[in-house]
Amino acid sequence: MAILIAYGRYTMQTKAGTLSEKALAVLSAMQINELTESHIYNGIAKRMKAGENRDILLRISQDERRHASIWQGYTNKDVQPKRFKVFWFIFLARVLGFTFAIKLMERGEGNASETYAAIDSEVPEAATVAHEEDVHEQALIDMLDEERLQYVGSMVLGLSDALVELSGTLAGLTLALQHTRIIALSGLITGISATLSMASSEYLSSRSEGNPNAVKSGLYTGAVYLLTVALLVLPYLLLPVEGYFIALAIMLGAVILIILGFTYYISVAKDVPFLKRFGEMAGISLAVAGLSFLIGIAVKHFLGIEI
Repeated sequence: MAILIAYGRYTMQTKAGTLSEKALAVLSAMQINELTESHIYNGIAKRMKAGENRDILLRISQDERRHASIWQGYTNKDVQPKRFKVFWFIFLARVLGFTFAIKLMERGEGNASETYAAIDSEVPEAATVAHEEDVHEQALIDMLDEERLQYVGSMVLGLSDALVELSGTLAGLTLALQHTRIIALSGLITGISATLSMASSEYLSSRSEGNPNAVKSGLYTGAVYLLTVALLVLPYLLLPVEGYFIALAIMLGAVILIILGFTYYISVAKDVPFLKRFGEMAGISLAVAGLSFLIGIAVKHFLGIEI
């Protein structure tokens, strides 16, 4: 027999007994949420190759659907999943990886135990479902093994080196050359050469450590480096030749945005602190850019070069 708790002024009758209106509202929301997440896990799994990751996601999907069925027994409602949320997280999984999408989704749901604690006196199954949400399901998520996250170290190496080296180079060239096209040309030559150098260095380093995937490590480093080069040089290619200071400001803004986005991605996918990593990368990149800008002033002044 259910126990009546004063969640609301009105009560409604279900197969579990008498429940407050507020408790039923909570259960309805959780039913929709569990069904939505079941569709998300299933949708991501269906787009993956057969293997352990796919099996884990299908297992979680079944758990979520079972939870939704439990709540349906109390609400006596047939609900529909949130279609846009299903589409959005499946899209994120395809673009940024399933680990990032799933952990971002779970972050947004908060602590299930706190939600269910408000109704566990009226709903006996609440404690069991809360335990599965907080412990069992998280354990399954931690078992996921996405290939791209195995190369986070290589990606961080490529990104950090490109940001520090190229932002400094472009800042120094901006005042020394004062011509966006020449700055872009110099930056591209420097950046492409550095990309090849970094990729080969990462390959040789990984191979010397006995890494069987040394080629992939080098490719990830080079790809991230080259993409960063393209984004930082782009303002100098798009703006008129006399807009070098505006290009510099946009380039530095791009540096901050790239660091912000990448750090957030890693913080979610790898469960690492966000602010500390962001502060370190942004501080180093901007400090090097500022120092290089001063070097550009000094070189231009002492060598007397005018372009």
